[in-house]
Amino acid sequence: MIGNLDYATLQHLWWLICSIVGALFLFLTFVQGGQTLLWQVAKTDTEKALVINSLGRKWELTFTTLVLFGGALFAAFPKFYATSFGGAYWVWILILFTFIIQAVSYEYRKMPGNVLGEKGYELFLFINGSVGILLIGAAVGTFYTGSNFELSIYNFVKWTHPMRGLEAAFSLFNLSLGLFLVFNARTLGAMYLINNIDYTDVPEMETRLRQAAFKNFVISLPFLLYVLVSLLLMKGFGIVDDQGTIALVTRKYLGNLLANSWLLVFLLVGLVLVILGVFKTAKSDSTAGIWFGGLGTVLVGLTVLLLPAYNNTAFYPSKASLQSSLTIYNASSSPFTLTVMTYVAIAIPFVLAYVAYVWWLMDRKKLTVEEVVGHGY
Repeated sequence: MIGNLDYATLQHLWWLICSIVGALFLFLTFVQGGQTLLWQVAKTDTEKALVINSLGRKWELTFTTLVLFGGALFAAFPKFYATSFGGAYWVWILILFTFIIQAVSYEYRKMPGNVLGEKGYELFLFINGSVGILLIGAAVGTFYTGSNFELSIYNFVKWTHPMRGLEAAFSLFNLSLGLFLVFNARTLGAMYLINNIDYTDVPEMETRLRQAAFKNFVISLPFLLYVLVSLLLMKGFGIVDDQGTIALVTRKYLGNLLANSWLLVFLLVGLVLVILGVFKTAKSDSTAGIWFGGLGTVLVGLTVLLLPAYNNTAFYPSKASLQSSLTIYNASSSPFTLTVMTYVAIAIPFVLAYVAYVWWLMDRKKLTVEEVVGHGY
């Protein structure tokens, strides 16, 4: 059956698979969001230990999912990987650096005699959760606003801006998307910590976390509103003929939403679930908010990643040379490669089931003060 799929179907399928991985990564940024809340919600060493040990059980999942996202793009859409990672390398180097210092922080924060002290490594965790996520949001924003590259007839990449990708963070749309992801990650982080920690001995921290979930959600709303309104009104980069010619199309992304009504459903249901998760966390004693907010984030993230690629749209537009823009049709691997990868992808549901089972084993018992005093990160 897989072998009978046509090339265009395989290209759409693999962008969908990559987008699902990317959307799951956005959910897992609750780790980064929780890190940025450390100094706000944890007032004692015991409370810090609870937060860091709770997040420390999951930090590898976020980094692994980011690497998987990049690997899937490399295999399925190598021209995009080569163009973005080869041209906009400063933004990707800085993103990866923030994840490196995150890993170092969990390893060395409690190490006796470390040079930086605990606060130095806690600062690294804050940088990973703020700067790292902001830059990822700005990079995703370029799927809509475009990047400064040209491709030669031999697909050599020429980046036309000296900042090599960092210039994306100076676009108001990209910056707004990045800031929304930062504050959404903080909201998810608070909801996850509410779900994962036993607050019998630290009831004040639970109160602070519930307040933090609501405050960060409210702060994220102006950035979300700006992004949504911009998407409905902005010009997009569309394929306008059978030769693959790229041109600016008025309200292209609004047209994509209307042409793919299931994406509109994903977006609306996702937003409702995030709001429901926040209110279950902030306005009740429920600990289940993370599951509503997490699923909502996945659905919104999936919409954001699919919208600039489907319906004959350039998902990586070039501002320097419009016809250098990348689409799922001109940036993908060969039919043979995509077919083989699709057979391999059959194992993905089993891997996800295993991850869910291990997650359940780790979290079926809430983290207590007794477990972290004198132990852990």
